[in-house]
Amino acid sequence: MASDYKNTEEKMKKTISVLKEELAGLRAGRANPSILDKITVDYYGVPTPINQLGNISVPEARIIMIQPWDVKMLKEIEKAIQKSDIGINPNNDGKVIRLIFPVLTEERRKELTKIAKKTGEEAKVAIRAIRRDALEHAKAQQKNKEITEDDLKVIEKDIQALTDKYIEEIDKIVHKKESEIMEV
Repeated sequence: MASDYKNTEEKMKKTISVLKEELAGLRAGRANPSILDKITVDYYGVPTPINQLGNISVPEARIIMIQPWDVKMLKEIEKAIQKSDIGINPNNDGKVIRLIFPVLTEERRKELTKIAKKTGEEAKVAIRAIRRDALEHAKAQQKNKEITEDDLKVIEKDIQALTDKYIEEIDKIVHKKESEIMEV
């Protein structure tokens, strides 16, 4: 019985982790190196994450600077960033690549907060699906006489408490991201 909770909670934790990853990719007004996490560069035939090819720093609030360890990789990194969907043109000066983030317009900020909310709602749907699966499993156990009706009621209550906990966490994460996007 306890192992079922553990499995259910692990799935819910994974959902939270995916939500955080997706929201990290949403560009707020300031430069955040995690926007580069999903971009890979062809490094001598091997797709390699940018953060493994050089130093990534944020010298100013709206600038990400990439300084590759191998200067020959500048062009490849530049190409990979242009192909990605981050919407920023890289500036290559022959030594480093700078990504300059424009100030977000009010319209774009509102658009990004809508995307954040939608991503949060999708995470909530996933949490509720995990709850449904766990409850169906418990009901099947009760039907097969593996657990009593009282056990089922306790399980239902515990699973609902877990669900509420993770839904609340999603709300906090999304609210924090919205605040980050809307701050000027």
